[in-house]
Amino acid sequence: MLTEAHKKEIQQAYSRFLKSRELRARPAQKQMVATVARVLAQAEAGEEGDSSVSRKVGVVEAGTGTGKTIAYLLAAIPLARATGRKLVLSTATVALQEQLMNKDLPEVEAHAGLALNYRLAKGRGRYLCLNKVEQHLEQQGVLGQMALYEDEQADRLPDEVINQYQGMMDAYAAGHWDGDRDALESEVDDQIWQPLTSDHLQCSNRRCLNFSACPFYRSRERLDEVDVVVANHDLVLSDLALGGGAILPEPDNTIYIFDEGHHLADKASGHFAFAARLGSSQKMLSVAQKQLSQMLADTGSATQLADPVERLHRPMQNMDLALEQLALLVRPMMEALEGDRYRFPGGRQPDPLLEPSLMLSSAAEQAQQQLERLVDTLKEALEGGIGDIPRAAAERWFPQLGVLWGRIQQVGWLAHSYSRHDPEGRSPTARWINRVETSVGYDFELRSAPVSAADTLSEHLWKHCHAAILTSATLTALGRFDALFASLGLPSDVMAVRLESPFDYARNGVLEIPAMTSDPGRPDEHTDEVLSLLSAELETAEAALVLFSSWRQMRRVQEGLPSRIADKVLAQGDFSKQEILRRHRARIDDGKASVIFGLASFAEGVDLPGQYLTDVFVTKLPFSVPDDPVDATMAEWIEQRGGNAFIEWTVPAASMRLTQAVGRLLRTEQDRGRVVLMDRRVVTRRYGQQLLDSLPPFRREIKR
Repeated sequence: MLTEAHKKEIQQAYSRFLKSRELRARPAQKQMVATVARVLAQAEAGEEGDSSVSRKVGVVEAGTGTGKTIAYLLAAIPLARATGRKLVLSTATVALQEQLMNKDLPEVEAHAGLALNYRLAKGRGRYLCLNKVEQHLEQQGVLGQMALYEDEQADRLPDEVINQYQGMMDAYAAGHWDGDRDALESEVDDQIWQPLTSDHLQCSNRRCLNFSACPFYRSRERLDEVDVVVANHDLVLSDLALGGGAILPEPDNTIYIFDEGHHLADKASGHFAFAARLGSSQKMLSVAQKQLSQMLADTGSATQLADPVERLHRPMQNMDLALEQLALLVRPMMEALEGDRYRFPGGRQPDPLLEPSLMLSSAAEQAQQQLERLVDTLKEALEGGIGDIPRAAAERWFPQLGVLWGRIQQVGWLAHSYSRHDPEGRSPTARWINRVETSVGYDFELRSAPVSAADTLSEHLWKHCHAAILTSATLTALGRFDALFASLGLPSDVMAVRLESPFDYARNGVLEIPAMTSDPGRPDEHTDEVLSLLSAELETAEAALVLFSSWRQMRRVQEGLPSRIADKVLAQGDFSKQEILRRHRARIDDGKASVIFGLASFAEGVDLPGQYLTDVFVTKLPFSVPDDPVDATMAEWIEQRGGNAFIEWTVPAASMRLTQAVGRLLRTEQDRGRVVLMDRRVVTRRYGQQLLDSLPPFRREIKR
């Protein structure tokens, strides 16, 4: 299935790379190259229309130091090029994207003798919309951005903002800037940038006068010319939600490699999470009615627009009525609570909410049909097909109707989720209500999120892609792939390989469990003991990372430290993550001690080799937050099916997070250091041994 010619090309590329870089072959890296090549060859050998997931998807857990990025590039690039497939490299973090673009791909091109073209792909929101900027510059104070919420009513923009917009247009027109937000010389605030971007509902595509100069479509065209596209999980999922091929290459001709693949399930679930505020949605509808009247006046009351606007009146009225009914039902429910959140047990909403939710969903769908008519009519006007609608007016109103369409679509999706109970036997949807304080009182926000994206990924990704590889340093939980397969909707016979790190953990690292008397289940006592231990340990620490499970504990410890130690601390929240890492490295380079305090985001994606990190402190086992609505609903579902949610869900998830956390310590074969786990449940509870055994084989020192 893997031809001799293919094998030879891959082997020669690998040999050239090692020789040019003066590196030794790593057994695990060679095994990963072979595994990736085998999966891609199987996918290519499949018959036309064969959608067997087990044939075309592979999973590789590659321990730190394997060199997994180089391994999958050297295997996939020759095969993708030989078969005419596009290669999409998808990551979860900007840091890995930058590493691929600025280090790994250039190295493969230079040292492996593989000529290739590659480009970073981004969504529309990262690019300037020329129409939007022109509207702000030409009509500021006349029409402005369509405001659908009361707190979004547009005032005249400050002169410095207008000057900033003009500067962007001038830089783009002069060819000094390509319209990419990330390529700007200085950072732009979200509130300033957001009005200048578009999405698929606001974009008129080829009908736009600026289409030929559009930064997004210029970038999209360049993707067609490259062999390798670097993207992220969110962009891949957004493209699939649009049917595939809208932003990225067509899925059936694409080989996807999902690096940091352990994030894919959560990212997918997030794409199908919906929210709507009842009061704000009613205000949106009220403002929208006025804006639609203004549009008719601005376009000369064109008959092609007047009819759908008239037909919008009834569904919008029904939406308002349904929202009011939901508010009347929700208000007493929320007023009886002490807190600001109510979660429906098992994700099952009360029967009285079904009828108004169904009414809201149906009315939103009808409203969208009329909005689609309006948008199509304005598209025709942009092409010059409707003479009585001024093109300038069509250009102004087309994107604004797209905004309204998108808002009503979001309300409709949320309402649909609340309008019916989940099918029996399927994973449930978590549903909950938040009480939100606003400038005019309280509003009620209805939310829903699937507890599993397995069905969605199976239907939209695995069945349609040509091939896919998932890889990460941490994909197993308690040494098994079961949890990953279940969360991603992968069949149990998918090829899955676990490659051990080449590092000598027993020689180079220590896992220390200090003698402690407090139980983390008593947070105040545990925090006091953590503070006492850290006050002693950090006295002599030169380069340390302290990982906390809550903001509260982190702040209490930081405030309680002696000033001589507190002065060494760089704490999450005080600076951006990248700025904290930059300052930490700079301190170490200057011969000073430095300590990073962080939460979950610092437990992965932090690469501090050698002298930059010698001590990692984990203050508490990283169990999920007990009141997280999605986790709580999943736990209930497992229990209802006769399972043990703690053992089947909570412990495996904590195992993956803990493995990620301790993985910050050794980043190269020369690194030395220790991990201090300040939670004795790993030695006092039955599940503790499982957690310890799933960690890298550090030398253990368990204090008594």
